[in-house]
Amino acid sequence: MRKIIASIDIGSNFIKLVVGEIFKNRLNILAASSTPSLGISKGFVVDPQALIPKLEEAFQKCENILGVKISKVILGVPSENSEFFLSEGITTITNEDHVIKGQDIIRAMQASTYNRIDNDREIVSIKPTSYMVDEEKTKSPIGVEGEKLSVKCLVGTVPRKNAYSLVKCLNQIGVQVVDFTIGSIGDYFEFQKEMMKDNVGIFVNMGYSKTEISVFNKGLLTNSETLELGSKNIEQDLSYVFKVPLKEAKEIKSHLCAAHTRGTSASLKEKFTTKDGESIEISEYEATEVASSRLEETLKIVKKQINHLTKKEIHYIMITGGISEMTNFSVLLEEVFGRSAKVGTTNEIGVRNNMYSTSVGLLKYYEDKLRGRGQNYSMFDEEEIKDMCTINKKISFGENSILGKLFGYFFDN
Repeated sequence: MRKIIASIDIGSNFIKLVVGEIFKNRLNILAASSTPSLGISKGFVVDPQALIPKLEEAFQKCENILGVKISKVILGVPSENSEFFLSEGITTITNEDHVIKGQDIIRAMQASTYNRIDNDREIVSIKPTSYMVDEEKTKSPIGVEGEKLSVKCLVGTVPRKNAYSLVKCLNQIGVQVVDFTIGSIGDYFEFQKEMMKDNVGIFVNMGYSKTEISVFNKGLLTNSETLELGSKNIEQDLSYVFKVPLKEAKEIKSHLCAAHTRGTSASLKEKFTTKDGESIEISEYEATEVASSRLEETLKIVKKQINHLTKKEIHYIMITGGISEMTNFSVLLEEVFGRSAKVGTTNEIGVRNNMYSTSVGLLKYYEDKLRGRGQNYSMFDEEEIKDMCTINKKISFGENSILGKLFGYFFDN
């Protein structure tokens, strides 16, 4: 069975929708779109009527590539006011041969949250930390014979409002959310390395209107904090310093700004219009000075907040998000953090930009979640997959690989 999954990350600046196939434990991107967002502020819906047409546009882009409708997705939700706790659940193995199956793991995990979740909160993460069959520990209980299965889990919850307004908007365009979780879990799965599974580290996603800092301990999300700082603040600074409208400030950021002044030019200039209607010339160096100052301040605040979030020894710090794509970002990052922090790199063909790190990682997260529970799932049925293979001959599903048979024009980046 082909395992094809779709995920969506609805940001304040862009909506990122990605469809991929898991084939032989490798993710191959089939379609991706980034669509300017409206009606979203800091990850929350503020104007559904503005957001819904943009959601439809994002889905239409990918559906045109695939030739079929996307009716199911995994959703990344804001981490504001998230809470985490350890819990334990037990279930009796009732099948005739007493061999543990995926359904038994799910029942044990459900038992671990019974009467422990407030009505105004929703589970966004439930990750087993250990299993015990009867009185013996095991790494993977599936296929093991026993009478009783117990599981210890780390459970993460957020207020229902973090997810439900987004889910409602997706439902209104005929899209079902089959699962949702905190976006930083997607970032972790996109950039995870073997050493992270045994150590404490930090993931920082720097977006348009917010920066999320997340603590991971042995691959488990244990704490998070959201700062109301992002590339939007750079635009506001540019608008104030050069006395231009925010629309012009966005153009200045896009055309002239780097994260660090190294290598920037004082002679490379572009003309813009001030709020008073006057023409002004701004150099690459001048614009970068403003942007770099704001970014440096933001990174220093992030560094300070990391020390408040955990007292454990930190073995890695990974930075991602759209801001991390700015020229010279790594230079500024090293000045603030030394060599303890690195910029993640989203490498999958078709989504080679860190703005996609969350949505791509969500696909990997969901596959890992299903595999751990002994489940196999695709968001597209066999007839839809057949349509993908035949519509305009855009996609060819070979026996060994899809990746080599995709064409670069599928993608809009």
